[in-house]
Amino acid sequence: MTLLSMVGISKGFLGVRVLHDVDLDVESGEVHAVVGENGAGKSTLMKTLAGVHTPDTGTITVDGVPVTFAHPAQAQAAGIGIIHQEFTLLPDRTVAENVFLGREPTRRGLVDRAAMERRTARLLAELDETSFGPRTPARRLSVAQQQVVEIVKALSTDARVLIMDEPTAALADHEVEKLYALVRRLAGRGLGILYISHRLREVFDLSARVTVIKDGRRVATLATADTREDHIVRLMVGRELGAYYPPRADPADVGDVRLAVRNAGNAKLADIDLELRAGQVVGIAGLQGSGRTSLARALFGATPFATGTMRVDGRDLRPRNPRQAIRAGIALVGEDRKAEGLALRQSVRDNTMLVERAMSSRLLRSPRTPRSPRTPPVADLLDRVALRARGEDQQVRYLSGGNQQKVVIAKWLGVRPGVLVFDEPTRGVDVGAKAAIHDLVRELARDGMAVLMVSSELPEVIGMSDRVLVMSEGRIAGELPAGPTEEEIMRLATAGRPPTGAAA
Repeated sequence: MTLLSMVGISKGFLGVRVLHDVDLDVESGEVHAVVGENGAGKSTLMKTLAGVHTPDTGTITVDGVPVTFAHPAQAQAAGIGIIHQEFTLLPDRTVAENVFLGREPTRRGLVDRAAMERRTARLLAELDETSFGPRTPARRLSVAQQQVVEIVKALSTDARVLIMDEPTAALADHEVEKLYALVRRLAGRGLGILYISHRLREVFDLSARVTVIKDGRRVATLATADTREDHIVRLMVGRELGAYYPPRADPADVGDVRLAVRNAGNAKLADIDLELRAGQVVGIAGLQGSGRTSLARALFGATPFATGTMRVDGRDLRPRNPRQAIRAGIALVGEDRKAEGLALRQSVRDNTMLVERAMSSRLLRSPRTPRSPRTPPVADLLDRVALRARGEDQQVRYLSGGNQQKVVIAKWLGVRPGVLVFDEPTRGVDVGAKAAIHDLVRELARDGMAVLMVSSELPEVIGMSDRVLVMSEGRIAGELPAGPTEEEIMRLATAGRPPTGAAA
């Protein structure tokens, strides 16, 4: 049974057409994936369905009944629920208070807390969620638990169609499987789910159909079982999956050792031995908790090595803090660009100059360390990373995920590092932006940088790396040459059990 049908939806802003006659539908009990590059029109289409925007042309029907939405509350009343990528919970309120925020049940003119908590408890039980309760303060919840609360909020409005926007973007590996089970449980109850994701593996794991949006148009709707990843990629970005990754380094072009670590360790790492050479991209793979991020942070001096030795460009140095690492020519593009890499309310220009301005400060500069050569103009740095923005004055928070990541990279290029460490370089960016970042990483290596790349996505590790180091239990379990199989990587990654409480 068709729960929702959108036919001929068009939408424009200030005379610019964003959606062009888009058709989309979802069946009862179906997970229908919606994919496309950033800027393709997915968000505008979903906001139109959720009542944020009114379509210029086209019709929406729910259970066969035509509807028009001038406000999100009308869409909600019609059974449309949306779970945004950025959660909106109030941290100082309980789960029940967040679920019924603005819709609190009353009794004799007062909020009926008992009724609110009973209804919340019933919804949590329906989802088999027992790790927290209606009275739990929202600030105590993990990211995965917050997502459950957002789903409960939607179900509390009797939603029959649920829009999930990048639901795994902030989840750890072990939390993704729990979300999978939850999505399947919701579909089993008869909900129709529109699942927006950049991760094609999730699309194939969960969805029955997939709709591809490109340049505001529906390119195709396909049965997931009858198509392949490379076909969807070609529809999204106009090139094959195999063209994702640039050619690997020619062995003749690999240069001297820029970073060498011997027998190093700290509370989360042990017996770390590795070499990074100019011109090479070395991938780091491993399960959640294997020590991948801990290694990146140790090299950068954020959680420094307590034992062992490091040499950077032939000089002995074991950085005790990031400032020392930066002076030595080590840069880190962290896994959470919004929390660790950017000042979101500042301009592209200010973000690009963050590191150079900090290192130019008299308080941070070492009198024994000479200043780096003159920093290139901001425009040159942004050209280098092929940034797509309205201008240098645009606030970074308004850029796509891929362009935000390019700004993070540009700020490091301003201080000319010799070693560049990437932790999840393409997390939360679309497939087109991924390809652009892959090209940029390889270009930086060709220019003489030594690149260490941590990634949870095995195809990315395999496609980008000249060598692969696999971590397990805070140690490097083994090294593989270019082009290993996923099975070879997983065999090393699962050689031991990740230690309790270890970082990723």
